[in-house]
Amino acid sequence: MEDLKKVFAGKLLGIKAIKLQPNDPFTWASGWKSPFYCDNRKTLSFHDVRSFVKLELVHAVLKNFPEATAVAGVATGAIAQGMLVADELALPYAYVRPKPKDHGMKNQIEGELPQGAKVVVVEDLISTGGSSLKAVAALLEAGFEVVGMVASYTYGFPVAEEAFREAGVKLVTLTDYEHVVEKALETGYIKETDVPMLHEWRKDPANWKKDM
Repeated sequence: MEDLKKVFAGKLLGIKAIKLQPNDPFTWASGWKSPFYCDNRKTLSFHDVRSFVKLELVHAVLKNFPEATAVAGVATGAIAQGMLVADELALPYAYVRPKPKDHGMKNQIEGELPQGAKVVVVEDLISTGGSSLKAVAALLEAGFEVVGMVASYTYGFPVAEEAFREAGVKLVTLTDYEHVVEKALETGYIKETDVPMLHEWRKDPANWKKDM
């Protein structure tokens, strides 16, 4: 029986949430070039995959962060996933913007969490970890305790792993780069000849095809 990480990798591939474009790389918000893109938002459009993600994230929370008394989603990618998790757990929910609004109430945390809540953060995807940990910092600054984070997918970059270590935040993900590549090979989604290029990119994504 396949483990969870490969099962979910197969579901992402099945709905074409994984894109591979070695000759026409994507440009991320960080400026990095990438031959590989994971569009987790597509999971929201397919009921069976959406339900799978919701229930497996809930299981991850119950197993790893049973002390959580509230849920926060990271805007914008995990607003919906976080809400689904909070609803299933019957816990208070809010979402965290990258920065405070420049108008109105000027909120960064949208919604209301109980004072002193023990918050589990829900994220859709981890790349460098920067935006995810900014959300954690905002919650801490607001006086909440962050017990950990659950996410659908991580590229597993060393820079992100180090950032989470330094921040003291435990991260649990449903799948990752290795399992997606393994499943993509098994299903013919990618060719064996694609793998060295993907590994080269993942080893040093900040400098891969930087001159393009």
